[in-house]
Amino acid sequence: MALEDVYARNLQHRAGRAGWLRAAVLGANDGLVSTASLMIGVVAAGKNEFLVTAGLAGITAGAMSMAVGEYVSVRSQNDIEISDREMEIQHLSVDPEAELIELQHIYIERGLTPELAMQVALQMHAKDPLEAHLRDELGQNPKTKARPLQAAIASAMAFTVGGLIPFAGAFAPTPGAITSSIVAFTTMGLILTGVTSARTAGSKLFPTTTRVLLGGALGMLITAVIGRFAQIAGI
Repeated sequence: MALEDVYARNLQHRAGRAGWLRAAVLGANDGLVSTASLMIGVVAAGKNEFLVTAGLAGITAGAMSMAVGEYVSVRSQNDIEISDREMEIQHLSVDPEAELIELQHIYIERGLTPELAMQVALQMHAKDPLEAHLRDELGQNPKTKARPLQAAIASAMAFTVGGLIPFAGAFAPTPGAITSSIVAFTTMGLILTGVTSARTAGSKLFPTTTRVLLGGALGMLITAVIGRFAQIAGI
């Protein structure tokens, strides 16, 4: 196989999408479920006059919350990776021989003989010892490195798009059809989210979509029950 063919095949792997894909799928799913659940709860409580305001407030607040949460979370992960990198640099400068032996044991545990593992470790140290230890000891890889700003933007945008889908159900032609409209729009959005997630990640279509649908249905059901209780209690 030619080198170009190997490179082309490597491009088909989806690991490099992990950071933004996780944030986008989580954002879209959260936008759908939280907005739909909020609006259904408002309808169930008999507060239809606040439905549009509640929907817009939920989308805005949720998008900002997702963006900030993703940024802080991923940034914390980056800080840990940077700290580990500095520690590894220090270890290599203080005791490179011990680090070489450590790398050898890593390769032995992966199935190489001690002799071959030492040869590989020596080659890795001759080329770039820090890169070898970051990759093989700590599991750090530039291709899968999480990017805080990218995750935050993907999450906020996906949440907004996801939230606008059930929000459209608030404009049903008759007041009695609002709940059904929100549920129908949300169900279509959840199916689309599940299919998109499965296709992008290369996973099986049915289990992924079913998981997304069941989670969304449960969220809407719980808030509908709470809203109904609130109406009965006169809250």
